[in-house]
Amino acid sequence: MSDGRRGAPEAVDGVLAALADPTRRRLLDLLAAQGEATATTLAEGVPVSRQAVVKHLTVLDAAGLVSGSRVGREVRYAVRPAALDATARWMAALATDWDRRLAHIKRVAEAAERDAG
Repeated sequence: MSDGRRGAPEAVDGVLAALADPTRRRLLDLLAAQGEATATTLAEGVPVSRQAVVKHLTVLDAAGLVSGSRVGREVRYAVRPAALDATARWMAALATDWDRRLAHIKRVAEAAERDAG
């Protein structure tokens, strides 16, 4: 791929797109702290309407980051960590790859400096 995401599965793309929004990150933080919550409860912790919270939760659900389950008339949302864990593993592998590349560049530069001196 030429877009810099070499090998990133589609699920990672969805997670990164969902996490790009600060309101969605805040909703995940709130859910992680509360365990589970309704959209109404979550709306109390963010500066957007309940309807906007529901739209954000829909994006988070599509990315596999939250799930909603009906309890009576309410829908309770909870964090689903698997997609976030997979994204963190992908990012760690990417960081390791860059560390390896940078170490190689450093060795080449040091060798060139020794040869020139």
